Amino acid sequence: MAKAKICLAACLMTAALPIQAKEYHVSKQGCNTADGSAAHPLLTINAAAQLALPGDTVTVHGGTYREWVNPLNGGDGPHKRILYRAAEGERVYLKGSEVVKGWKRVPKTKGTWMATVPNSLFGDYNPYSEKMFGDWYWPNGHTYHTGDVYLNDVSLYEVEKKEQVLTPDTIRSVRDPQGTQLVWYAEVDAEKTTLYAHFGNVDPNKEMVEISVRPTCFYPTRQGLDYITFRGFHVSQAATRWAAPTAEQVGMVATHWCKGWIIEHNVIRNSRSCGITLGKERATGHNLDCNDKRLDGTAHYIEVVFRTIRHGWDRANVGSHIVRYNEISDCEQTGICGSMGAAFSEIYGNHIHHIWAKRLWGGAEMAGIKLHGAIDTYIHNNRIHGCGYGIWLDWMNQGSRVSSNLIYSNTDEDLFLEVDHGPYMVDNNLLLSHRSLREYSDGGAFVHNVFCGNIVRSDETRYTPYHESHTTAVKGVSTITNGDHRFYNNVFIGGNNEKTAYGLCVYDNVKWPLHTDGNLFCGSALPHKASHGDTANKQSDVSIKIDERTDGVYLSLSGNVERLNVPATSAVTYERLGHARLTGYPYEMTNGAPINIDKDYFGNRRPTSSPFVGPVELAKLNGTTNIKVWDNNITPRP
Repeated sequence: MAKAKICLAACLMTAALPIQAKEYHVSKQGCNTADGSAAHPLLTINAAAQLALPGDTVTVHGGTYREWVNPLNGGDGPHKRILYRAAEGERVYLKGSEVVKGWKRVPKTKGTWMATVPNSLFGDYNPYSEKMFGDWYWPNGHTYHTGDVYLNDVSLYEVEKKEQVLTPDTIRSVRDPQGTQLVWYAEVDAEKTTLYAHFGNVDPNKEMVEISVRPTCFYPTRQGLDYITFRGFHVSQAATRWAAPTAEQVGMVATHWCKGWIIEHNVIRNSRSCGITLGKERATGHNLDCNDKRLDGTAHYIEVVFRTIRHGWDRANVGSHIVRYNEISDCEQTGICGSMGAAFSEIYGNHIHHIWAKRLWGGAEMAGIKLHGAIDTYIHNNRIHGCGYGIWLDWMNQGSRVSSNLIYSNTDEDLFLEVDHGPYMVDNNLLLSHRSLREYSDGGAFVHNVFCGNIVRSDETRYTPYHESHTTAVKGVSTITNGDHRFYNNVFIGGNNEKTAYGLCVYDNVKWPLHTDGNLFCGSALPHKASHGDTANKQSDVSIKIDERTDGVYLSLSGNVERLNVPATSAVTYERLGHARLTGYPYEMTNGAPINIDKDYFGNRRPTSSPFVGPVELAKLNGTTNIKVWDNNITPRP
């Protein structure tokens, strides 16, 4: 009896001991029947993902891994994560593609080749028969598929007929007009997929040719896998689907309605649609607007909002992600997107470029960053360029802050705020494209920014939700009046397009008041008709250009630069900002603390009285001035 008691006590003590965290190693020289130790690594990342438990680390060693990583477990809190990382100093590629060899030249053609692959390569998802489809996707009269073909890691252009491969034409492209002659077409039957591609003067059998085969690279099919960290990978070439806000959103790296992920220090490029998604799951609706014509899109999305709330959309269960220090490029829909799943998140330090660069199709969901329901989301210190839209915050952008971003050379606009109800904050940004801002919203605060392009606004009759402060709970629905904005201490640089209205004159007829003070209007930029405390200088000929160098990005200022040396009326404080009219809530930090714009673009402290206008707190500007606004050499490690 005594012996039995001793054994029972020993068992209880053993059970009470903390489980030791494990590190699983993955190597191209490994084996999936191994134990995952450094001496006996696993072969695939997904094998390790089926074993990893809260607190564990999966260390992946150098090489190319062609797989879909579908984790079985998540972490158990912010301090007991599951960490997936590339081994220090080693380059790890995670690809949604496979290599295709054995290309044969098509007779009587120049530069056209063909190859055949078995459909078994794709499993139950053949991206060459899967059509691009979804809500607010505009094919422009063409048919495209989710697959893609890559020559030396450069995406070719899909065409609709084999004849277009045999004799390709030059298609207008934003990024590479000559490269559009490199095209592909696919024929699919019950057993095989035949690819035709025009490679120009290149022999594909002597180069690297890959085709996308998987719908994603890192995505858990289970929900509720929280607190995962994904660090240091090169992710590319997945056959991702169109990610509408009313659909399941699956990018190459995707959180699947989870909480507390950290996605950091990755290179993410060449996605057919989206790079990173922080978005919605399927159960609350999947492409409702396309599949159900009883209601219009607004009604469908309002229904989706209430379904997601019933499905756990709140601070305790969804969102609160960190996306930082990634380079994201060459995705044809978005660099980062998320419908409601990005709420309470922080996105910073990312370099996002050449999103929607090929322009094969259109839609209402393309941007460097495109978020719906970005409640209390903080987007700051990102560099975004070469896109259609830089940042697009659509629906329920309440309590968010867009701060200290460098946004330039975008073809449509730098910042688009669509049917959002305040309060939200836009401060210390460099908005340098031909159009700085498009907004169909109310209740925003725009403070210490540079607007180098024009502003477009309109009234919106759509009824869209607004929320209880710092929560997802819907307080009501309302149309947009376009007004109740605060523009304090900004710089507006007028352009040379005589048909374009620069500055705040576009708000002359808004229904609700516009609060302006301390702004500087240069050249053709005009203040609001009821301007108070602003400075307009039509003789000021100031030019701001981007200078991209090896070590970073510089602002090149020329002309009457000394005219930018203007102190504002006063500092922008919590008390001065007041409350958004519709919601009745104050302008606060995303955590609910009072907000004061007491630092500039660089994080330098502003004086408590008479700070300088614009994002940069400079005491003196003379002649041509070069200001380094992005450092390519600074990528802080966590």
